Amino acid sequence: MKLFKTIAAGALSAMFLVACTTTTVKTVPGITPGAVDSASVAVGVAFANMLKGSQMENLNLEKVKNTIVAVLKGDTTVIFNEQEAPMYIQGYMMKMNEAMRTVKKDEEAKFFEENSKVEGVQQTDNGLQYLIEAPGNEIRPTVQDTVEVNYKGALLNGKVFDSSFDRGETAKFCLGNVIPGWQEGMQLIGEGGKIKLWIPFDLAYGGQDMGPQLPAYSTLVFDVDLIKVMKFQPKEEKKK
Repeated sequence: MKLFKTIAAGALSAMFLVACTTTTVKTVPGITPGAVDSASVAVGVAFANMLKGSQMENLNLEKVKNTIVAVLKGDTTVIFNEQEAPMYIQGYMMKMNEAMRTVKKDEEAKFFEENSKVEGVQQTDNGLQYLIEAPGNEIRPTVQDTVEVNYKGALLNGKVFDSSFDRGETAKFCLGNVIPGWQEGMQLIGEGGKIKLWIPFDLAYGGQDMGPQLPAYSTLVFDVDLIKVMKFQPKEEKKK
């Protein structure tokens, strides 16, 4: 529902923009033509970004424009009404999602095939690729343990989306609360160890869009220093 409301809001914005550019703009006291033009451009930017954020930037914009104009003029021959449109949008979004996953999976597979040839790179049965730069000591974390780490996360194109190194402070979290690729990778080294992880999107966030810096179906690359392992203690032991 939230997506449809967003699209509907964008459509209204686009209607306003098209109306300003294809029909006679009604004069409103105190509103200058320059103000109308500026608002029209701003609405266009917002609508375009909404389409990009919804993976709908490849729509036939000429048909979008013509349909908006027809609706504004009260043309009743438009093929979809207000109640039917969301169903078609949802169907299109599902097909786009499937297509995007296929494309990204192919790209990921090609990268992993080449990356596997790099000296020292290994791969688990789940598809996680890793390079142990320092094994650390014998204290290794389990999913129940809390770890203190320094890390840098990037996409395959090298764009960094998160870095505790840049923030100048380490991060602490329960290993069981992070993505599967991290859970598996961090158990391969001990305290003081260093590892590089190439995490398939199926072991990361999958098709979930985590924002502009971390789009859906992102293969993730992490450089991690495991500083400390804080072993899990059951409540009974803590009381003792």
